[in-house]
Amino acid sequence: MKPVIGITMGDAAGIGPEIIVKSLATASIYERIRPIVIGDAKQLQKAIELTQTKMTIKPVTQVSEAEFQFGNIDSIDLDLLPVNLPFGEISPQAGAAAFLYIKKAVELAKKREIDAICTAPLNKEALHKGGYLYPGHTEILAELTDTVDYSMMLSAPKLKVIHLTTHVGLKKAIESITPERTYTVIKLAHETLQAAGYRRARIGVCGINPHAGENGLFGEGEEEKQLIPGIKKAQLEGIDVTGPLPADTLFFRAARGDFDIVVACYHDQGHAPVKVLGLEEGVNITVGLKGGIIRTSVDHGTAFDIAGKNIADERSMLAALTAAADLAPVTRNYD
Repeated sequence: MKPVIGITMGDAAGIGPEIIVKSLATASIYERIRPIVIGDAKQLQKAIELTQTKMTIKPVTQVSEAEFQFGNIDSIDLDLLPVNLPFGEISPQAGAAAFLYIKKAVELAKKREIDAICTAPLNKEALHKGGYLYPGHTEILAELTDTVDYSMMLSAPKLKVIHLTTHVGLKKAIESITPERTYTVIKLAHETLQAAGYRRARIGVCGINPHAGENGLFGEGEEEKQLIPGIKKAQLEGIDVTGPLPADTLFFRAARGDFDIVVACYHDQGHAPVKVLGLEEGVNITVGLKGGIIRTSVDHGTAFDIAGKNIADERSMLAALTAAADLAPVTRNYD
C-alpha cells in the first residue's frame, strides 16, 4: 500500500501552489504516494493555469472521498483566501491560512486519516501579521501535538543534520544548549536513523566554538559543560556518537561518508552546509513529534521574488514527498 500524504499549501502567495502542482504533474510520484492537498482550491487552479499543466482540481471534504488518480489533484479546500490574492506579496490572510492548513493536517494525522504531512513553505512575517506568533513550522507542529522533545533534521543527498537549537538568536541558542538537550537530540538522531534502516548510525557532534574550543583556547568551556556530558551519556547507552568536533572539518567528513548524521548546535551552523550541498533537493524533517507523526518539508522559503512567474523548482518538494513515503507507516487503506 502507498501512504496517504497530506500536502499543506503553506503561504499561498508564495511558490507553494506552483511547486505542489508541478510535483503532482510528475506521474512517477504517484507510484510512491497517494497525495491530498490541504489548502485553497482556487490558488491551486491559478497555479495550474500559470504552469499550463493538464491537471484538474477535485475538491473533497474528507480524505475517504479522494481517488488519488494522476491528473486529478484531490484537495481538501478550506476556502480561506480571496479570489484576487496576489502572488509575491505579504498577506496576513495568507499567513493565517498557512497556520490553519497545518492545523487541519495535524487533525487528520492524529486520526490516522493521513500517514504523513508534507509542507510547502510559509512566510514568517505573514504568519505573524495573521496573528500566529510562531518562529516556523517546527514550533507550530510541536505545540499542536503537545511535543516537548523535538528537533529539526535536514537531509540532502550527501548530508543529514539535526539541530540542538533552531529559530533563536545566536546568544540565546548557545545559552539554551544543555547536557540534557544534547543527549536528547543525539538519541532522536539515533532512533530516527534506526527506524529508517540504519543498523548502527554514526553520529558526529559539532563544537559550539571554533575548533570545538581547542581545549579552552576559544570560548569559556561551553563544550565541556554543555555538550560532553550529554555525549558521554549517549555513549554509555551504546550509541555511536563522536564529538565535539570542529564544525568545518566535521561537515566535510560527513559529506565524505565518515558520519551518517551531524548534530549542529545552532541554525546557521547546520543549515549553511546542507544548502550548499543540495538546496534543490534538501528536505526538512521534524523529528520526535508525539503520536509518531511524520512531517517533511521543502528546505527553502516562499521565494516571493519569483512567485507567480512559473520558474520555481519543484525538486525539493519531490524530495520531501519521497522522504515522507520512506518514513511514513501506512495506517489505513482507502482503496
